[in-house]
Amino acid sequence: MRLVEVKIENFRGFQREVSIKIDDLTMLIGRNDAGKSTVLDALDTFFNEAPINELDCCRWGGSNEVRISCVFDQLPETVIIDEQYPTTLADEYLLRADGLLELEKTFSCASSARGKPTAVRVIANHPNANELDDLLSLKISDLKKLYQRLGAPGDANQAVKAQMRAALWRGAGNLGLSERKVELGKEDAKALADQIAEYLPVYAVFRSDRPSTDQDPEAQDPMKLAIREVLKEKERELSSMVAELEAELRKVARRTVDKIQEMSPELASELDPSVSHKKWDTLFSVSLTADDAVPLNKRGSGTRRMVLLNFFRAQAEMEAASRSSVIYAVEEPETSQHPNHQLILLDAFKEMAQSGKAQVLLTSHTPALARGIDASSLRFVSAQGRDRTIESAVNADVVRKIVETLGVLPSHGVKAFLGVEGRHDIRFLKNISRILSETRDDVENLEEAERLGRLIFVPMGGSNLDQWVARLCELRVPEFYIVDRDVPPPGVPKYQEHVDRWRAEGATAWIITPRELENYLHADAIRQVYPGYEGSGDRFEDIPETCARLVHNEAPDCAPWDELDEKRRSRKISRAKTRLNAECSAQMTNDRLVESDPDGDIASWLAALTSALRA
Repeated sequence: MRLVEVKIENFRGFQREVSIKIDDLTMLIGRNDAGKSTVLDALDTFFNEAPINELDCCRWGGSNEVRISCVFDQLPETVIIDEQYPTTLADEYLLRADGLLELEKTFSCASSARGKPTAVRVIANHPNANELDDLLSLKISDLKKLYQRLGAPGDANQAVKAQMRAALWRGAGNLGLSERKVELGKEDAKALADQIAEYLPVYAVFRSDRPSTDQDPEAQDPMKLAIREVLKEKERELSSMVAELEAELRKVARRTVDKIQEMSPELASELDPSVSHKKWDTLFSVSLTADDAVPLNKRGSGTRRMVLLNFFRAQAEMEAASRSSVIYAVEEPETSQHPNHQLILLDAFKEMAQSGKAQVLLTSHTPALARGIDASSLRFVSAQGRDRTIESAVNADVVRKIVETLGVLPSHGVKAFLGVEGRHDIRFLKNISRILSETRDDVENLEEAERLGRLIFVPMGGSNLDQWVARLCELRVPEFYIVDRDVPPPGVPKYQEHVDRWRAEGATAWIITPRELENYLHADAIRQVYPGYEGSGDRFEDIPETCARLVHNEAPDCAPWDELDEKRRSRKISRAKTRLNAECSAQMTNDRLVESDPDGDIASWLAALTSALRA
């Protein structure tokens, strides 16, 4: 399940319901005390039942109840809430009209069980017709009586509640479907809540101000999360094993009581076999500290955060093979980190989000991190009096607010801005510039220039091309832009209008001659990563799709490529783009580049950019 939206009401500064759209990678930007951390804490309460108290209720809200809703897509195909018989969320009318699952939890700030929800509901397009509006909460005896009394059509198995519900709903003339809240408190509704809980993502929040004590060392927390993730993957297998063990242990206990019965019936009557077990994650620990080393929690804050950074880097490499769904929420990842490490960490976050197995939710006050992701992934959190708003960066006005909140983009030492369509292009250009700089004096290593603060990459995100550009021109720093052609001749390049405008404003802008940067890769470089690649050599071949299709078709028992839905194909193509621009571009050489780029396009762009960097 993937989180696509969160709604918060009456929690701290959020009095009225506020909705936040969540992407695979989402960054919250806002001034101190605007409510960024509140969003992370609300999700911690929703997923992990993190404790709340009376101070967490909005002080001017007039209620002791907090409501937090999460909306999900990528839902399980089936759920089992009635013995071994599968059903679906759609068949139980538990989805919204748009096919998404919205799960609402209510928490009482005054309750003694703080952090435990007082109510769990699904907000769904659910039947509202008389006697058919609450079937999930009926016991099997009551459901059977209703089924027999209404004479539902078909021959549903009256030992299976899901079949009887389906027959009753199918036989109704008008279900009166409407959006309503369905309580998940008893009978199959409660079983459904338990089933949904098994599919919820693991949620882990890392705070910038987490205390570092012997009892809760910051550096150990990532390892605890790693244990939780591994156990999450094995949850069903472990649950089955626990059930078998509990059954066997009950038999042993029962036989013991039976023997006691023979000797002391009175004592035996007081004994009731009960089996309990500890949580699995309490049985394991992982240490990164040798016995004779200084404990990590006794080292500097930068070192402790470095452990967190490299945990994410390790996760980025493992996510593609991971089966669990995870949401990583990281508050101010720049804390105590050198600027170079901040960029490395951001790259790790991007790779994790791109894997399709993890989502990353960040807060930040650092312009360098905000510039490093597409504007569409930014959310601006603001507070005016008692009102809190969260806006997506869908227009230049919101981007302007973000830039003003972060402070003017730093220009000290910056010699040039290089605008590209996305992070894949940045990786490609860094690798190619490194290769060329080893033999050419007129080309600098762009990664080194970025590290020294002389070059700023600006990933503009395709459809958001103009949003950052409007802010760059105010800084009077040379601007360079490289965009894909996308459209084969004689068609007009996709971004020709943008390029004409940038050039008119004094910027240097280039349109790639072939389809996109991947088309400059030599076939031999591609084959070193994709051995089965047999490209057409056409300048407008869709190389990422070709490679994605190749990997897909090599997998055992795979469905035909053309039968995959658009979202799955898109994710596979995106993973291919990552490997092409990171791994295949690293296999390029001067000789290969001369063959794949006979007109010297890339070398000429990098030489012009280098001239500006050295001015």
